[in-house]
Amino acid sequence: MDSGQLLGITSRHFGTDTPESLTGHAVRVLQVVLAAALLSGCAGFIPTVGPSRAAIEKNKYPVGEAGIQVVDVDDTITRDLLAQHTQRLFSETLRGAHNARNVGAGDVLEVSIWEAAPATLFGATALEVPGAISTSRAATLPDQMVDDEGYISVPFAGHIMAAGKTLQAIEESIVHRLQGKANQPQVLVRMTHNASANATVVGEVNTSTRVPLVAGNDRLLDALAAAGGVRQPVNKMTIQVTRAQNVYSLPLETIIRDPQQNVSLLPGDVITALYQPFSFNTLGATGKNEEINFETQGISLSQALARSGGMLDQRSNPQGVFIFRFLPKAALVWPHPPVMTTPEGLVPVIFRIDLTRPSSFFVMQSFPMENRDVLYVSNAPVTEMQKFLNLLFTVAYPVLAVKQVGF
Repeated sequence: MDSGQLLGITSRHFGTDTPESLTGHAVRVLQVVLAAALLSGCAGFIPTVGPSRAAIEKNKYPVGEAGIQVVDVDDTITRDLLAQHTQRLFSETLRGAHNARNVGAGDVLEVSIWEAAPATLFGATALEVPGAISTSRAATLPDQMVDDEGYISVPFAGHIMAAGKTLQAIEESIVHRLQGKANQPQVLVRMTHNASANATVVGEVNTSTRVPLVAGNDRLLDALAAAGGVRQPVNKMTIQVTRAQNVYSLPLETIIRDPQQNVSLLPGDVITALYQPFSFNTLGATGKNEEINFETQGISLSQALARSGGMLDQRSNPQGVFIFRFLPKAALVWPHPPVMTTPEGLVPVIFRIDLTRPSSFFVMQSFPMENRDVLYVSNAPVTEMQKFLNLLFTVAYPVLAVKQVGF
């Protein structure tokens, strides 16, 4: 706003063409007010909640040199951002994993051996079956732990490799070793203590624990239940699964809602429950200016505007809705080269959306908000004008009133 515009404003509102037709005192007061406005600049002279739309779009420095990229939100930009927001599901990253429950070092096994009567290699008592003739004898060996090299020991069969095998495979190995020594041997191997097939659950759970992976109790939600559940609201929790050298994460709400994401676990998996209260800040001509939390599932710009109380009809500029965000340099094709980055390698971006266009209301339903975004709605130009006029008359009116009463 220049001096000619300000003088024109005063002339129109006092009903004259030039300031000379006003009383001398009023003219001097107006001159002081106008001079102060010109010296300080309208933006600094008039109280405001933040920069105007013009101040954001017409930066003091060229956008490229300042390192700030102003990007108009449209369907193409929204699709590019959504593609980066897409999370790979556990059913894709962890699928195909099947816990065969192989025996490992430290597991404790019980071995039972049956032989046909009457000749038996193992000194065992006959099975007592009421009303039937005993035709076989069973011997149950003392429980033994799989040693560090993966072996167990069975009389007359020697050292049997157990680590890495299923219980059925161990049974077959013992039977094979006893052929020609025992009378029609049959073997049953049972695991009495599982020490190797465990998953670890840590983080925001009620009890961090190691969960044995046994049949019917080897899925992700089973492990979380064994740890006493999560300590924070479900919609603010992210579950991270570390398997070998890979790390995968997904919102807990997604895992609960989609049974396919409740994947089977493998020995050595580490499940970490992370509390991630995502939030954005809303400023300017909105119903409330504050930090607003949102779910790990994410929200759209339209939801963010609604949660901030909407735009104030008396103040807001529908062409001045902005989202301030830092993005990686490779995130988008930038409209203002050269692209400058922060020391962390991020580009400061201002997304701009024009809500006077009906199509924008469809785009904003898909535009994704991110953690730590700043949503800002600028004041309408007429609001700034009204503020200036109110300030002008606040100063000028008392002088005119004094002049009229003859002081």
